[in-house]
Amino acid sequence: MKKEILVALAWATAIVIVALAARFAREHGYIDQETTKRVVAMNGLVIAYYGNRAPKAIAPSALARQVARFSGWVLALSGLVYAGFWAFAPLPLAMTIGTGGLAAGVIMVIGYCIGLRTKLGNDGRAA
Repeated sequence: MKKEILVALAWATAIVIVALAARFAREHGYIDQETTKRVVAMNGLVIAYYGNRAPKAIAPSALARQVARFSGWVLALSGLVYAGFWAFAPLPLAMTIGTGGLAAGVIMVIGYCIGLRTKLGNDGRAA
């Protein structure tokens, strides 16, 4: 488990470094705005990749597997929506719909977890 977390943190760090490098390159005229948009779109592909991996991870219980399946589907799809809008849509539309789609996916996962927790008692068994 520690190795998986370290790999995920390494990817997150790489995303931030690539985004900062793209911003630096754009400010100094090395790349244009379109290239910067493509770099941002790669973030969505990484989110989709991790969404695809989530259901495949070993889960300690059936409930954890259920949450992993739901969150995996939602994050994979919202990551693809985010990447698609940032890659092909005009900037205002990408910022609004792409980012909104990703935020909606995260809210759906949080809501799903809260809903399951509400259905269960404090001991984790069906009420």
